[in-house]
Amino acid sequence: MVAQSEIESTLRAALPKLARIEIEDQSSGCGENYSVLIVSDDFEGLITIKRHRLVNEILRKQIAEMHAFSQRTLTVKQYEAMKKAGTL
Repeated sequence: MVAQSEIESTLRAALPKLARIEIEDQSSGCGENYSVLIVSDDFEGLITIKRHRLVNEILRKQIAEMHAFSQRTLTVKQYEAMKKAGTL
């Protein structure tokens, strides 16, 4: 089982420009299936696959203990634009 707090603290330690993180346990509390929204300017200039690889590397230990993990990675500018457009 992976605790939501462990995911958050690991990401906060590795991404100095982290602006927002939303973690949803989609496994009814057993910690085996998470969906994560990560908003950080650390992703600036990276295509989606490179952003996902970066997050996968940061959370390598935790992901190995999960059944499923999905992520959405945005820069602050992208997040604000999507929020304004109502597409989040």
